[in-house]
Amino acid sequence: MPENNKNSHYNEEQIRILKGLEPVRLRPGMYIGDTSMRGLHKLVDEVIDNSIDEALAGFCDTIIVKLHKDGSVSVKDNGRGIPVGINKEVGKSTLEVILTHLHAGGKFGGENSAYKYSGGLHGVGVSVVNALSEWLVAEVYLDGNIYQQKFARGIPQGDIKIIGTTDDNGTYIAFKPDNTIFQNTTFDPKVLLERCRELAFLNKGLKIIFEDEIHDRREEFFYEGGIASFVSFLNTGKTPLHEDIIYFSAEKDEVIVEVAMQYTDEYSEISYSFVNNINTSEGGTHLTGFRSALTKTINDYSRKVGLIKENEDNLTGDDVREGLTSVVSIKLQNPQFEGQTKGRLGNAEVRGIVDTICTERLSIFFEENPSAARIIVEKALAALRAREAARKARELTRRKNALEVGTLPGKLADCSRKDSEGTEIYIVEGDSAGGTAKQSRNREFQAILPLRGKILNVEKHGEDKILGNEEIKAMIRAFGTGYGDTFDISNSRYERIVIMTDADVDGAHIRTLLLTFFYRYMRPLIEEGRVFAAQPPLYKIEERRDRADKWLKYAWSDEELEKYKAEFEEAGKTYYIQRYKGLGEMDADQLRETTMDPKTRVMVRLTLEDAEEADRIFTTLMGEEVEPRRAFIEEHALEVTDLDV
Repeated sequence: MPENNKNSHYNEEQIRILKGLEPVRLRPGMYIGDTSMRGLHKLVDEVIDNSIDEALAGFCDTIIVKLHKDGSVSVKDNGRGIPVGINKEVGKSTLEVILTHLHAGGKFGGENSAYKYSGGLHGVGVSVVNALSEWLVAEVYLDGNIYQQKFARGIPQGDIKIIGTTDDNGTYIAFKPDNTIFQNTTFDPKVLLERCRELAFLNKGLKIIFEDEIHDRREEFFYEGGIASFVSFLNTGKTPLHEDIIYFSAEKDEVIVEVAMQYTDEYSEISYSFVNNINTSEGGTHLTGFRSALTKTINDYSRKVGLIKENEDNLTGDDVREGLTSVVSIKLQNPQFEGQTKGRLGNAEVRGIVDTICTERLSIFFEENPSAARIIVEKALAALRAREAARKARELTRRKNALEVGTLPGKLADCSRKDSEGTEIYIVEGDSAGGTAKQSRNREFQAILPLRGKILNVEKHGEDKILGNEEIKAMIRAFGTGYGDTFDISNSRYERIVIMTDADVDGAHIRTLLLTFFYRYMRPLIEEGRVFAAQPPLYKIEERRDRADKWLKYAWSDEELEKYKAEFEEAGKTYYIQRYKGLGEMDADQLRETTMDPKTRVMVRLTLEDAEEADRIFTTLMGEEVEPRRAFIEEHALEVTDLDV
């Protein structure tokens, strides 16, 4: 053993007992997943979950979520209000106990529990928010009084007190995240708005209001149709194959199962699943039960009516889900999630319950709606035929070495580093910009793959057509991961994939097409945070004189441009401004400095939420339905500040 080992002694003096909320501040990732933007927004989810629990219990019908100008967030509901009486166990107000103790709340009382169905069953939500906030203010409207208590980084700043009177009932929580904990404490209003909309869909008859004071925006969400309205929203701009949305709700063994679904003429599946209003993005036993029932029921019906012959193979799960948009929402008393972030449901008994209910209700629908049932089955049979054609196409192309990793596309300018660590491949719009990018790159770790024009819209074509697209084949060969069912991220030749397009309408279109392809056929790339969008500047502002030390600035927004103009004018310098409409307008040095050099560039990591939003907007603008496109343009026309024509 080395003599200089300072930790060679292990005794009672090295044992530390963490008190109160100390464990949360010491290891925040254990409670909210991470301290990135995802963890930041998890704080808001935890507070809203408490208000939603009041709605599930039948005591709340309105929730107001507000993003304040100082960057803080507040959530107010008209529920029963958190109890404020003295808790006999600790001799403090119940409000303080709930906000300062882990595993304290009204969800652990068994038959006497305040909540039958709850999203926050771990009981650490609001106390974790308190621990990770620079400050938190809690107000309770109860018995005609307004009770208030303030906290700083989880520590009470005085006792609970009455600050006024009111006729309302409910709870108000306002907080500002601690910038010593989180990498970034600026909330994304789009994420908050989407969550409010989602929760309104999931809770029929609940009104959720989102107010954004920073951007002076207010949205009110209220859906009497519940998740059926959710499916209708998701299918905006798509062409349904049957008019009515399939919807049913049933309860078995104290598990409430609610399903809404509709088929469209698209080729991909859109699937959302929830447990007690929590988005189980990784699925779980409830989603498995639904998919099993769907596959079994469609095959049984197809054989019964003779659409599948006795000697023919059954349809697969992929076949019956092609073009399906579905929302599966269940409520149960004791959900078992995998991890505190609750991404996947683990209750084994739920699969059988959901399977039984869905099989029964889908069978009834098919029997009572034979024309819609036939359309659905024919869609699945068409998917089967396309799958077989794609399999034959894959075999053919593999025989020709078209998709083999060893056969890299000729236009790829590969990097010299042999292992993938630290490497990145730029997907560049056009051969001209690709040529400039090749001059700008660091050859050791940056590869360049230029694309000619727009890639195929994968939403509108089957796999057999997709494999015939040269640009898509070039990406598959360059990445080395395969695609779809054969995708293996461990074979990736690059650590990062960077989409680099012009800062105009066409560039945004190409970026959306690429992101849609990754989302549908290489989703783990997005899930693991490997896909980025390069952010070329919009403007160059340069001093009007020919000297080596002349002022030169790049601006990525109109606001930034105005700031630099003011600086130039204050210094008495004359200047000129160049508006970059495309990557081709930059020389190699400018492109390197602004967009490709890791020390000075600006890049944005693309997330699943970005991909889903891109998919929705793309479908609206490029779909066959005219009315959704017209409504979208009318709603957002005034937001356009720079349109290239």
